[in-house]
Amino acid sequence: MVMLRRKTVLAVKAEATYGTDPTPGASNCIQVKNLDITPLGGNMVSRDLIRPYFGNSPMLLAQKMVQCQFTVELAGSGTAGTAPRYGDALKACALSETVSAGVSVTYAPVSSSFSSATIYYNIDGLLHKVTGARGTVSMKADLGQIPELQFNFTGIYNAPTDTALISPTYANQASPLVFRVDNTSAFQFFSYSGALQSVSLDMGNSIVYRELIGGTKQALPTDRKVAGNVSIEAVAIGTKDYFTAALTDGTTGNLTFQHGTTAGNIVTMTVPYADITQPAYGESDGITMLNIPYVAVPSTSGNDEVSIVLT
Repeated sequence: MVMLRRKTVLAVKAEATYGTDPTPGASNCIQVKNLDITPLGGNMVSRDLIRPYFGNSPMLLAQKMVQCQFTVELAGSGTAGTAPRYGDALKACALSETVSAGVSVTYAPVSSSFSSATIYYNIDGLLHKVTGARGTVSMKADLGQIPELQFNFTGIYNAPTDTALISPTYANQASPLVFRVDNTSAFQFFSYSGALQSVSLDMGNSIVYRELIGGTKQALPTDRKVAGNVSIEAVAIGTKDYFTAALTDGTTGNLTFQHGTTAGNIVTMTVPYADITQPAYGESDGITMLNIPYVAVPSTSGNDEVSIVLT
């Protein structure tokens, strides 16, 4: 029997104990797109045999891991103070989740006590379980498009099984809004409210997969390098001088914007301390644009390079 690629369901659930399957169900299913999986990854080792004839040597798999990528539309849960369905995925990207009931849900970086998740990836009755999954996430918002979160996970291999598709119960994912002037507001970059075309942010988590003898199979975050890009209409130096900001050591500024207008579907992203690297010119509709790469740096307290607040 053929397996229809379109009939694919993804479920993600936070693990109480690392690597222990919490059995994601219908209420853990996420609406995603650009879904892909590397069902059996890891380093291959060749035996490199010397023989009196040409040909490959047998290959051995040194590690068994799984990688999974998917995209989620950036939107709230639909109810202020309720975590979105993709909240467990965010937590597995070295982020904390703070819920203020009826008010907000905030995600911020952590450098210890990392959460993890089990991912069920079911292709028309063929189930891949990814336990101990941890990863990284990036955000992009382009004018006239739906802002998106792009997840990339690494986890522990489990043998695939023939398992019936979950009948998903999709909830806590509000309808997304297009990134445009009616839906997006409160933009500032270095305290300047410019004409914004696009903004991106990459958490830049370094994830290593380890299988040490006598140790624990695990995907482990080892570093974080938050960075991104802002594209705005170029302005006169007298209006805003981003070049001097880039050249002045130790100069940082804020980056913030709000996407959404209705409670339950408002997302505010803030980078308190952005450090500009190398501004460059671009062009859009014959208009000169300024493309400004940045890195997000922490304060002396740490773990505050970025916050994502859903209200």
